[in-house]
Amino acid sequence: MASIDNKNDDQIGNILEEQSQKLQVPANLPVLLLRDIVIFPYMIAPLFVGREKSKSAIDAALSGSRMILLLTQKDMEIEDPKREEVYDVGTVALIMRMLKLPDGRVRILAQGLIRARVEAFEEDGAYITAGVSALQEPDAPEKNLETEAMIRNVRSGLEKAASLGKNLPPEVLIIASNVDEAGRLADLTASNLELKVDEAQRILEIDDPYQRLKRVYELLTRELELLDVQSKISTEAKGEMDKLQKQYYLRQQMKAIQKELGEGTEIQEDIKGYQDKLRKIRVGDEVKEELEKQIGRLAQMHPESAETAVVRNYLDWMFSLPWNKSTVDNLDLIKARKILDEDHYGLAKVKERILEYLGVRKLSKTAKGPILCFVGPPGVGKTSLGRSIARALGRKFVRISLGGVHDEAEIRGHRRTYVGAMPGRIVQGIRRAGSENPVFMMDEVDKIGADFRGDPSSALLEVLDPEQNNQFRDHYLGVPYDLSKVLFITTANLLDPIQPAFRDRMEVLELTGYTEEEKLQIAFRHLIPKQVAENALTPKLIHFTDGAVKKIASLYTREAGVRNLEREIASVCRKVARKVAEGKKALSVVTAQSIERYLGPPKIFKDQLLQKNQIGIVTGVAWTATGGEILFVEASKMPGKGGLSLTGSLGEVMKESAQAALTYARAHAAEFGIEARLFSQNDFHVHFPEGAIPKDGPSAGVTIATALLSVCTDNKVIWDTAMTGEITLRGNVLPVGGIKEKVLAAQRAGVKKMIIPAANKKDLYDIPKKVIRGLEFIYVEDIKDVFPHALVKPLGKARKPAGKADGKRRGAKK
Repeated sequence: MASIDNKNDDQIGNILEEQSQKLQVPANLPVLLLRDIVIFPYMIAPLFVGREKSKSAIDAALSGSRMILLLTQKDMEIEDPKREEVYDVGTVALIMRMLKLPDGRVRILAQGLIRARVEAFEEDGAYITAGVSALQEPDAPEKNLETEAMIRNVRSGLEKAASLGKNLPPEVLIIASNVDEAGRLADLTASNLELKVDEAQRILEIDDPYQRLKRVYELLTRELELLDVQSKISTEAKGEMDKLQKQYYLRQQMKAIQKELGEGTEIQEDIKGYQDKLRKIRVGDEVKEELEKQIGRLAQMHPESAETAVVRNYLDWMFSLPWNKSTVDNLDLIKARKILDEDHYGLAKVKERILEYLGVRKLSKTAKGPILCFVGPPGVGKTSLGRSIARALGRKFVRISLGGVHDEAEIRGHRRTYVGAMPGRIVQGIRRAGSENPVFMMDEVDKIGADFRGDPSSALLEVLDPEQNNQFRDHYLGVPYDLSKVLFITTANLLDPIQPAFRDRMEVLELTGYTEEEKLQIAFRHLIPKQVAENALTPKLIHFTDGAVKKIASLYTREAGVRNLEREIASVCRKVARKVAEGKKALSVVTAQSIERYLGPPKIFKDQLLQKNQIGIVTGVAWTATGGEILFVEASKMPGKGGLSLTGSLGEVMKESAQAALTYARAHAAEFGIEARLFSQNDFHVHFPEGAIPKDGPSAGVTIATALLSVCTDNKVIWDTAMTGEITLRGNVLPVGGIKEKVLAAQRAGVKKMIIPAANKKDLYDIPKKVIRGLEFIYVEDIKDVFPHALVKPLGKARKPAGKADGKRRGAKK
């Protein structure tokens, strides 16, 4: 119940109280709908009104008798409730004050007068009106014992509620002690009990004063029980706090007593252990000073404080790191070479680099570890090569994957001020290795991310710099740690995503795809024995022929590595293992003819050349992430106005190469015997088949130019000749990348002659001679040198064929 502060309001309240019994209520009243409150008679409450209909109802009431019917909604969320969505019984109230607020709402002070029941409900006008019938309180009978006892119980209940902490205004208790009517006491008590809307409405609808008071007393009794439980909980909590304070006081006294007696506390044993470790450990002065400082802090701390656990965790990390603990390197170069050859076939460059490092270590004990980066497609053995290097050197091996890492703290660690702080993954790896000179492999460095939490690539610059990593500072440790003796190896599929500064720290060794012969050797040396053993077979139960392995590699997998080749071999072994389990223990010989029984029809269509010379179709070669493959460039002309159409999901670089090739052809038309009007009267269309596969790169210029010249001169292209290279507007042939993969693709497809830029001649020395045996290489510096070798008929004034001396020297056939 709200109270009125000034004298005038008190006088209005007294007048209304005296006349309530003879109050005349109009038959029709404006209606003010309430959302979450029920107003009782004699209750004064401020109300805030925002709905337009409700404001109109207030205006109508103020212009008349100042009386308004307060009805409560059944659902407070409904904005415009209908008749059935409001209760039938409400309270007729008198508007005592009205104030318009700046935000458009209206604030009124209303006092309940009498209960009323809705007889009619009109909601179509500017405001809601209702026909009402006032529910007069029945004449009070002579008080009986039950009524008097109930009144006393309610009064004492209100006093007890106030004593238990219930927020009741003092004037409520005064009014309750002076009210003798059961109905009015019930209304007064209900308005101060913080009841739910439905409970308060049920009380409002009870006509009989005694029954209403009885129901209110039941709710008051429940409130008293809740207040009692709440008081007990508060008392227990306070008692627990007092207990903790007492324990703290006693512990401080005990600590002082033990200090006087010279006796240790429960943490003294740990401190003594840390001090013993500090005397034995060999570390620098800065590290030793920090350890002494933290041990001293620990000695001054309470054993159960949160900071104690943080310092203990830090000391445990510091003492568990391998300070000046190293494994002895295997400096026997012959033994190391043997181990490397046992684990991997080929990879001569990588093996040579490791042996060079061992040779330097044998001569100098202070040689710093190299920072190697293995770059190559998936499945070529980058990660397994790291394990093999560790075995050859006699060192521990640690591997972490950095793919998808976004947080710089993953590398440098968290500062100890953070909850749950811990060192970065570099220090964690060193701890797992147990030595300060392991082989540390960081996989997928080309897939490191960067966001608002920092750039891990930038954090790795210090780790991978031999001039800085002897003083590497992890944020958690806070002291320098020497990483210069670690042999770091990183792996990546592509170099382009790696930051230039990060790439500059590393020595890049490219692991290109394996040739068919290398895959055959790897299968027989490693993959087949491994899968035979894993599937519980023996060489007496299964045997692979060379033809079977070659067919699996060429027709069931298309990859630079051997991962899928191993999967297919495993599939064959499982099928043989099933036969053995069924009792068929005869030797299963897997041949090229029987492989389809195990693996089904071929999954890959082998690149096949055209079998005849045609106009406008040229064989090109392309580099892909899984190796190389051949592709055909088709050109055609049709009547038009000199336009150029390009199709086949081409990137911007390839489109520019095609435009450059057409421009060159038009500029040198007379030189090649082409009429100039051919370009103005025809449109040209260049298409790269397999249009769903995106294609881009700078190495298709020579191929496109040859196709266009073939169309313009109606000259057929030699079918077993492949080419690669970029051209300029002047006709110069520029070098391209991926020569090894492109040569392997051409050799697989049966190409006899391959035209490459003269500047790429050096790249052939990395390719085994037996792979290119039978291939004739033509080295060109100008596009005019290409046409005599690629076209069937010589062009008008084209140059004579360039020399083929290198083709013969490398085993080419005429």
